[in-house]
Amino acid sequence: MSGARGDRSRARSAPRKDPAAEAFAAGVDLLRRNTALAALSAVDGRLCRSEECEEHPSGGWAAVTSNGVVHVDPLRRAEPEEWAWVLAHCLLHLGFGHVPAARGPREQPDRFDLTARCAVVNRFLDTFPVGRAPVALPPDFPDGDEDQLAARWRRDGIPAGFAACGTGGPEPDQVLHPWKNSWTAPADWTVAFASALSRTMSAAMDVAGGRREELTGARRPLRPWERALSWFVSSYPLLGGIAAGMTLVADAELARAQRISVAAVNAEAGEIYLNPLCRYSDEEWRFILAHEMLHAALRHGDRRGGRDPYLFNVAADYVINGWLLEMGVGQMPEGLLHDPALAGLSSEEVYDRIARDQRRLRRLATLRGKGLGDVLGEPLPRPGETVPTWVDLDEFYRRGLLQGFDLHRRERGLLPAGLVEEIRALSHPPLPWDARLARWFDEYVPRPEAVRSFSRPSRRQASTPDIPRAGRSHPPQEVARCTFGVVLDTSGSMSRTLLGKALGAIASYATARDVTAARVVFCDAVPFDAGYLPVTEIAHKVRVKGRGGTVLQPGVDLLQRSPDFPSTAPVLLITDGDCDVLRVRREHAFLMPHDARLPFTPRGPVFRMR
Repeated sequence: MSGARGDRSRARSAPRKDPAAEAFAAGVDLLRRNTALAALSAVDGRLCRSEECEEHPSGGWAAVTSNGVVHVDPLRRAEPEEWAWVLAHCLLHLGFGHVPAARGPREQPDRFDLTARCAVVNRFLDTFPVGRAPVALPPDFPDGDEDQLAARWRRDGIPAGFAACGTGGPEPDQVLHPWKNSWTAPADWTVAFASALSRTMSAAMDVAGGRREELTGARRPLRPWERALSWFVSSYPLLGGIAAGMTLVADAELARAQRISVAAVNAEAGEIYLNPLCRYSDEEWRFILAHEMLHAALRHGDRRGGRDPYLFNVAADYVINGWLLEMGVGQMPEGLLHDPALAGLSSEEVYDRIARDQRRLRRLATLRGKGLGDVLGEPLPRPGETVPTWVDLDEFYRRGLLQGFDLHRRERGLLPAGLVEEIRALSHPPLPWDARLARWFDEYVPRPEAVRSFSRPSRRQASTPDIPRAGRSHPPQEVARCTFGVVLDTSGSMSRTLLGKALGAIASYATARDVTAARVVFCDAVPFDAGYLPVTEIAHKVRVKGRGGTVLQPGVDLLQRSPDFPSTAPVLLITDGDCDVLRVRREHAFLMPHDARLPFTPRGPVFRMR
């Protein structure tokens, strides 16, 4: 009996577990694993979870003060991943300089500044994940720094998705106080964060590139091109984000087999192929790597269109080398293409100039070699690999270059105007085909204009029946003027899914513009005039036939010669490209599958469906 009483007394004296405190401690451990943020947190010395503290926000998770302390609500319960995100959010306010330490009285930021700073921090955490957000975040983050967002939202108002994106709940999560320690200079949290982030990225590059053994920690000397790539990650923000995601393939046998004299790049695989037998200085390797990264980031392989691949590569080399010389990135090796007379021109403009003397240009050399382009169309096979490893394309290069551009503009100064224009163009991805088709309708298909007439009194006068008012109506001649023609390929090669997308888009846009009917011509081996059809019924009249190629010109001629078809009405041609060469003498456009090609150069816009 005495033993049982002793066990019960020990159980009563044992401290009870606090689930909230354990979850918070686990979140701190998760934060410690991130070396960049651990340098800011120091971790336990700047985290306050005392119930007597009055700095923590009521109804929120945590707030950070300019003295470098994160005050956490001790009664708040959250998962460890959520605590890690909350603490990372507050510490990044320190690292980004949102709550700088200073002596004397401080003016607190307004709600626009607070919200803009939280949006910038959350945008960074979206690409630098730490834990899981306990608050609902918008799917997309706006471009611009804190000051630009705050000025924009003072003018237009704060978007609904960003109204509560901080960690303070209804209260601010950033508080400015006078510097408490009068004997020391105010701390600069931004320098500590920048140094820790550089060390973290360099260590990650070492492990990813095999320069550091994970088990033994052994480290071999960096090769010159590896030092050049590490320099971009740590010291050159414009290309640092792209450099962190690029893989250097330095294989002498691969370079010899693929005739790579110095370097080449494949944007799809995110790989730069180097000839390790080349002897260049660190400064020259920086120039070479920057050259190849700009090829990939600016998508020169996809932008050439129907141009000669090698000549467009040469034109892009002239432009890139001019930019790099103007920016002072590394040192250009001897023999690379550069002409000061081409400064300020785009790659397309340089191509138009140099394409006149192709015989001389065939003797020029890119970084890959004479007569060879260093922008590769596909990744090169490496020993032991049967299927290349693919990475994301447009989103990776666009985000990396735009983020680097924002940092470079704030820290390093000016850039060539042509490069700035191309980078800004990347921030506006091309419109989807249906949006472009809607714009085409807005431009070329007029909306019928209503007129008021007492011959048709208005029915909206119940409150004043003794006062006649004119009614609104659309005259028949006005309705007949607002139409368009459709020449539809109904051969067996046309996909039913394709026709459904095309006709559905046409019906919705025509209905939105009050177009009641469209003139439709079905074309297979011969044209069939269906006359004017209600736009909502075109799809029900289509019958796909099983013949081969399509002849569309007779259908176009039928519309152009028809006396009851307005001379100003545009024509929309829906085909898969397996047709004859067309001549259309009025405004027109083509609606096609994204991978289809016309057997001629179209004069009107081409909308490619996906």
